[in-house]
Amino acid sequence: MNKKILLFNPRSSERKYRIPNSVLQVAASVDGIYDWVIVDGNREADPYDKIQSYLNTGKFQYVGFTVMPGPQLKQAIPFAKKIKETYPGITMIWGGYFATNQHKSALSSGYVDYVINGPGDYAFPQLLQALDKGEPVNQIQNLIYRENDTIIKTPKAELVDYDKLPRLPYSKLDKMYSLENYLGKTYLGTKTMAYNSSFGCPFTCSFCAVVPIYEARWKGKSAQGVYEDVMLLKNNWGANAIEFYDNNFFVSEKRVTEFCNLIKKHNMSWWGEGRIDTVHKYSDESLALMRESGCKMIFFGAETGNDEVLKKMDKGGTQTGKQILEFAARMKKFDIIPEYSFVLGTPGDSRQQVMKQVDEDISFIKQVKEVNPDTEIIIYVYSPVPTEGSEMYNQVLKSGFRFPEKLEDWLKNDWENFDLRKNPLTPWLTPEMVDKIKNFETVLNAYYPTVSDIRLKSYQRTIIKNLSRFRYKNNLYQSPFELKALHKLWKYRQPEIQGF
Repeated sequence: MNKKILLFNPRSSERKYRIPNSVLQVAASVDGIYDWVIVDGNREADPYDKIQSYLNTGKFQYVGFTVMPGPQLKQAIPFAKKIKETYPGITMIWGGYFATNQHKSALSSGYVDYVINGPGDYAFPQLLQALDKGEPVNQIQNLIYRENDTIIKTPKAELVDYDKLPRLPYSKLDKMYSLENYLGKTYLGTKTMAYNSSFGCPFTCSFCAVVPIYEARWKGKSAQGVYEDVMLLKNNWGANAIEFYDNNFFVSEKRVTEFCNLIKKHNMSWWGEGRIDTVHKYSDESLALMRESGCKMIFFGAETGNDEVLKKMDKGGTQTGKQILEFAARMKKFDIIPEYSFVLGTPGDSRQQVMKQVDEDISFIKQVKEVNPDTEIIIYVYSPVPTEGSEMYNQVLKSGFRFPEKLEDWLKNDWENFDLRKNPLTPWLTPEMVDKIKNFETVLNAYYPTVSDIRLKSYQRTIIKNLSRFRYKNNLYQSPFELKALHKLWKYRQPEIQGF
């Protein structure tokens, strides 16, 4: 065996654990070639102490981090820096959306050596083997690295056949961290598993961090393969619900219905992410089968009811405001909750135009609730992502917006909130606009408390709904301090930040 690999999953949640699928998939790519360990920041009181205990053995040459925007940066950045200072011979490799989209600041930091640009199933083991042999790495696809003062970005590889990849080494992870403890209690079930069944998305939304990585490509594991993985976790560790964390689970109606037919007899609830204009094309029979198989809720990017803004977002499909409303009504017939996300505060030619669009989106969201009150609403404030060349991103650059150039600057509180789409730091949004969006969100969440907050008691729902009724009915959103106080007191769960 060669030198060992340490794979680190930085903390993303204080209370809710999920199977660290991203680092586990990297582990699968080198399993049997290299010895590896995983350190999960969500499961360690002091993750760096655990990392140090491994690295002090002198047996580890490579350290891999998965790095998503937001909370993971709090551990990823300082830990990577400290590792490189304490163990200068270690090779530091980053993957994940943040690493790819902000590769310039990562590679300029002095403590990140390589970035895996997308799936690392082949790139990661090829990189390690090349480094072991002292061979050049410029022929390895899906790789970004620094050579002197130049950033080298190798060509993208074709998406791999998911069914030909090795199964994730769940049993080995179980020896490091009890896998049963990753199966948490959620709205879906008492032992909910996190799972990815596909790579990418075939669309090019200009605000989506997935687009630069997958370039409008999608590849899914077969329904049979997904079913076998799910049953492995059900039979061995008692999983009874599934959260599909695919960027777009519903690309193929045939794959979805095949999976539904396989899983429906096992009494497992499930949730996934999709597009309105894709699932709206599904037949009534398919939607009924989905519900029969345990589908309780689907997350959709509604974004806005304004057709012109939808075009600017380059959704790449046929979604319209009218369709968003029609689909919400249709989902009610099948008892599947549509979870609609809206992006408010998109750039405009003037502040008046931006404010007008915010007001129109608020009005449209209320129309959705009239059509189907069960629709879950998730509100984000528009935050740019580097989808270079898109009309909306060009407009963002013209406004004077820029991302941090230094990696450490991402640790500042404003930028963490930016990554959660809660504090946009964007020149075209005034404090008045942001306050209006957030205050409306507070009133909306009070009048329609999310069903996914399983801790909220029925009497609490009644109290806060009645307290917010006058505000909601009369469009009075300013300074809802009484509602914010109850949300804080009851620790109201926000799905856009905390999941279910």
